[in-house]
Amino acid sequence: MLKTILPCLAWLAVFGVGVATANESTDPADVLRVTIDQAKIAKVPAGTATLVIGNPMIADVTMLKGGVGMVVTGKGFGQTNLIAIDADGNILDEKQLRVEPGNSVLVVQRGDSRASYSCNPNCMPTVQLGDDEKVFGEAGGQIQAHNGFAAPGPQKQ
Repeated sequence: MLKTILPCLAWLAVFGVGVATANESTDPADVLRVTIDQAKIAKVPAGTATLVIGNPMIADVTMLKGGVGMVVTGKGFGQTNLIAIDADGNILDEKQLRVEPGNSVLVVQRGDSRASYSCNPNCMPTVQLGDDEKVFGEAGGQIQAHNGFAAPGPQKQ
């Protein structure tokens, strides 16, 4: 047994212990976290003229008036980057942007079918990326129909 352990210990001494993950690849201070389907306001560096988002399917960004801040909206799960550029094209800052799930979502998995419920405090059906197509379509259709009832109708003159 000692013959087996010694080579393993020697290998660990040379190559080290640990596995790099996506979370460890960047300084946590350089990661802006946003919850999916929510908006977050964050500051931008002074002089920012343009904001660039690496993958617009993951997040959307809009600069606030006066260039003092931005609104970041989580659109899909994952990680992308966000770059702030000044009027001369110089990069002022670059951050990683991570869109994460909310804390109040309950996911029910039945074989291959998945359904999501928003639970705060009562559980009600909601739509989340990754839900079964049928469940997503039915709940999404109900949400759209409900929102249509709340939309203002044609204005009478």
